[in-house]
Amino acid sequence: MKKFLAIGQIINTHGINGEVKVYPLTDDIKRFKNLKKVYIDGEENKVVSCKVQPKVVILKIEGIDSIDEAIKYKQKYIEVPREDAVKLQEGSYFIADIIGCDVIDENGIEYGKVADVIQTKNNDVYWIKEGKELLIPALKNIVVNIDVENKKITIKPADTWQ
Repeated sequence: MKKFLAIGQIINTHGINGEVKVYPLTDDIKRFKNLKKVYIDGEENKVVSCKVQPKVVILKIEGIDSIDEAIKYKQKYIEVPREDAVKLQEGSYFIADIIGCDVIDENGIEYGKVADVIQTKNNDVYWIKEGKELLIPALKNIVVNIDVENKKITIKPADTWQ
């Protein structure tokens, strides 16, 4: 499992003092208010201030003091160590842990690896891109077991989905 989890992506600069606009990659956007440090490209950075807006977060990070400096961080990810990540409810998983899992059905048929997770209004969808492309709704009546430690997801056979 990854040691660091991405919680946001820097999408632009904000203002003239080096603040960055962050698109959150977490269900709890308010979690940014409690951040003291973040990692960008594996390097620790101190969070000076945070403003939570409806769909983005504005961060002031120590050492980024101008637009010219801030623009260098555009498209980079804001990460936190796994131990600082929000605690998940039982049966919930980080997308980073789902991606790369092998998907097999209860009959032992292999479908491929999860390449991406699509988040929809009602449920997540696991996207297998290799070989025959497949979209698997992450529903209890389809997904039988998720074992992120062993990178394995067991599902009902695809021909039984309704």
